[in-house]
Amino acid sequence: MTVMTLSKALNEGMRKAMEDDPKVLIMGEDVGKLGGVFRVTDGLQKDFGEDRVIDTPLAESGIIGTAIGLALRGYRPVCEIQFDGFVFPAADQIITQLAKMPMRSLGAIKLPVVVRIPCGGGIGAVEHHSESPEAYFTHTAGLRVVSCSNPADAYSMIQQAIRSDDPVIFFEPKRRYWEKADIDTASTEWWKPLHTATTVRAGSDVTLLAYGPMVKTCLEAAAAAAEDGRSLEVIDLRSLNPLDEPAVMESVRRTGRAVVVHEAPVNSGFGAELAARITEQCFYHLEAPVLRVGGFSTPYPPSKLEEHYLPDLDRVLDAVDRAFGY
Repeated sequence: MTVMTLSKALNEGMRKAMEDDPKVLIMGEDVGKLGGVFRVTDGLQKDFGEDRVIDTPLAESGIIGTAIGLALRGYRPVCEIQFDGFVFPAADQIITQLAKMPMRSLGAIKLPVVVRIPCGGGIGAVEHHSESPEAYFTHTAGLRVVSCSNPADAYSMIQQAIRSDDPVIFFEPKRRYWEKADIDTASTEWWKPLHTATTVRAGSDVTLLAYGPMVKTCLEAAAAAAEDGRSLEVIDLRSLNPLDEPAVMESVRRTGRAVVVHEAPVNSGFGAELAARITEQCFYHLEAPVLRVGGFSTPYPPSKLEEHYLPDLDRVLDAVDRAFGY
């Protein structure tokens, strides 16, 4: 077992993928010599060379467009978008080309491109550096969308994403980059399938559904609720598209209550889709409406206000209280 931060786990996962397959390339702004803004790719260019770890111009559309061309030639590009809010210049390439070309070719073309996006707030940054744009991509058919929440999942999921023949949007919770855990890098037996949800805390009264940075917040809320005699089950979705519906529905049918938690604004967020699916499939098991906890419907605020903007333990517990009020 090796103790790693989440950022180091991603680094080691990409290193292993590059060692296993010479067609795996890393590309993005400052990913080479600097090792990335968050140092996630630190040391990879030194060990694999400038032909495989490529510092690109500051042009996100060009990064993704080039990656599509490389994928057409048999490579497996891993693109880093430096900050979540910088992905929008690349949206045209991702939505109109990357997501659609395999279907347009009736499956003849594979585009094994991974787009890594550090996401969310909590680091004292401003707008364009603290966004949660996942709903834009879960709405786009043809993209796999995943989010890791801990170092072990980061290590396994990045390798699984790189091996996928489909394009994968890979969200990384930047506020969790420095959190540590033990990882068994010598074995793959503990790996879960890429699109499988995980029950990280069992419970019987309410199901908390989260992904990425909010999984830890929900675990803290569950621990606090236990002191009041309430048993909260916490599910780490891990994959947003495709969604592990059987795991979600089994839990909600058992608890009868569900609260969805994410950093993105509640309005038209991914939680709305999740709430709709739960209501359709678990209606007669629900003791209360599916409730959502998220950011406010405003642009991301100045850093001194972000702790008010971001969902925290108290807001999650307030939603739990409201679920018990029905």
